Amino acid sequence: MLSRVAPWLASHKDGTGPDGVTVRVLGATDTAGLRQLAGADPVANVFILAHLESTGTAAPTPGGANVLGVFHDGLLVGACWAGANLVPVQLEPGLTAAVAAAAHRSGRRYASIFGPADTVLALHSHLEQLGHAAHEVRPDQPLMTIAGAPAVEPNWQLGFGQYADFDTILPACAAMFEEEVGYSPYLGGRDFYSRRVAGLIRQGHSLVHLSDGEVVFKAELGAVTSEVTQVQGVWMNPSYRGLGLSAGYMAAVVLLARKIAPITSLYVNGYNSRARATYERVGFRQVGTFATVLF
Repeated sequence: MLSRVAPWLASHKDGTGPDGVTVRVLGATDTAGLRQLAGADPVANVFILAHLESTGTAAPTPGGANVLGVFHDGLLVGACWAGANLVPVQLEPGLTAAVAAAAHRSGRRYASIFGPADTVLALHSHLEQLGHAAHEVRPDQPLMTIAGAPAVEPNWQLGFGQYADFDTILPACAAMFEEEVGYSPYLGGRDFYSRRVAGLIRQGHSLVHLSDGEVVFKAELGAVTSEVTQVQGVWMNPSYRGLGLSAGYMAAVVLLARKIAPITSLYVNGYNSRARATYERVGFRQVGTFATVLF
């Protein structure tokens, strides 16, 4: 379909677009090139690197997600995951117009764009011109990492979630999601989100403290490679907020994550000064800036 309507694609009759730039869906033979491209920044690109470690290929998934590769004179110079979300990979802002058009022509609806701020905001600008109206734009999300020991004592009541506790963990995950994005993750049905949470528990990527049959604190390692974990879904039960417990739990998150990879990362809304202060107290330091666009 794309080759019939997008003249900058490699499948177009002359094979190139303006300035020698082409965009096409990557295949299995592009795996090494994509891995090398993403490896230039293993923290910012942990999402796609985790996908490559898991599947071993840059080819489209059985569910229809794919990676749009941007080539200049035959060299892969940028990419963008195009699935439920758009996730740019080493993509310069100046190349986002072609990616936005290719993503638009696919006919897919995207839940969000997230990644390095300059690129995400440029991509959103082009998609907006194509009729993709955003629900919310979060332009300033510090990307933070810690590679050494945390600076505060960990709370070892935190541990890896067990599948036997799925029915307790799932509602806490849903509550976090609704607080964060403003709508229920169950819109359109419970199955997809439930499978996601169950998968994180089974993979050993769910971190939780349970007490008296409820979740006190929880977080997930949402993207994992052999080098980097990305912490997502941090949530404290409202009954326990304001008691100074977060730093100890986050220190435990870091030490549990280090059993998997040496670098722990996360990104946080810039306006969330309390969370940023907690992360800094634990020892996280800003290494970049992300942005998220919610549709």
